[in-house]
Amino acid sequence: MAGPITIRKAPGRWTVRSGGAILGESVNALELSEGDLAPVIYFPREDIAMAFLDPSDKQTHCPGKGDATYFSIVNRSSVTENAVWSYENPIDAVAEIREHLAFVLSDSVKIEQI
Repeated sequence: MAGPITIRKAPGRWTVRSGGAILGESVNALELSEGDLAPVIYFPREDIAMAFLDPSDKQTHCPGKGDATYFSIVNRSSVTENAVWSYENPIDAVAEIREHLAFVLSDSVKIEQI
C-alpha cells in the first residue's frame, strides 16, 4: 500500500512537453502525493491539447483512486504509447482529479514548473 493520498493546488505555472511540442500549460494544476511516492502533477483537461492524445485500450485500477484510462501521445514524429492517464470517475476521496490528466515522465515527456 502506497499510503495516504493528499491533493493540493500545484503552485505556479506548469507545462508539459512531448518531443519538443508543448502539450499544455496551466496555472490550475493539482499535485497529488501518495505515501512516499514522488508527487504527480495533474493537468486540467481544458489546458491540454487533446488533439495530440489518442485513447488507448490500457486500463488500470488503483484502490485509492479508482479505474484509470490511458492515452497515447501522437505527434508528427512519434507515438508515445500509454503516456497519459486519467481517472474519469475517481472515488469520492480524490474527486478533484476528475477531468484532469497525468503524464508518464520519460525521455520524450517532460513536466516543468515555469
